[in-house]
Amino acid sequence: MKIISSVLSLILLSSAVLLTGCATKSKRPTPDQTVIGPNGLNPENVNTTDANAAGLQQRLPEGVIDDGHLIHGLIPSVYFDLDQSAIKSGERSKLADAVKYLKDNPTKKLLLEGHCDWRGTDEYNLSLGDRRAQSVKNYLIKAGVDAGSLETLSKGSLEAIKNGTAEQMDHDRRVDLDVKKDNGDAPAPAASAGGS
Repeated sequence: MKIISSVLSLILLSSAVLLTGCATKSKRPTPDQTVIGPNGLNPENVNTTDANAAGLQQRLPEGVIDDGHLIHGLIPSVYFDLDQSAIKSGERSKLADAVKYLKDNPTKKLLLEGHCDWRGTDEYNLSLGDRRAQSVKNYLIKAGVDAGSLETLSKGSLEAIKNGTAEQMDHDRRVDLDVKKDNGDAPAPAASAGGS
């Protein structure tokens, strides 16, 4: 009985010590005490001259995305008609933006990603995406861009919306002109010459 009483006393004492040790909660920092700051990690709210925030996000125009390897949306995408790889006359001003950007930034390179809507076989769509990217590349070379600053890639229908609406399919038939990042340099935004 004495052993049981001693064991119970030891258990109660241990429980009391554990409970008193957990009585105080650590205090969470307020947003203004964090690296992100009171307004959150919104690119518009990040002051890039602040040493704490400089590496988090560089200021980019609205709708432009930096994924660490590519800058998406700095130069507008070029859209195509169904089952076509010929560049429509209404899309050529976007390619003038690309020419200007590369002439203003001669060390930059573009990745031309060909896309298709969901219709057709995977093989056919990969081929069509490649023809679209090559069409944009050839146009840019004829406009004076160095071929060494252009790379092509076909994504076919890999990113297409299956059974999409007519508007979604129109958006899927495109070539994205993405700026390749080199050593973390920030790109200079391209001036828009119209088009969206």
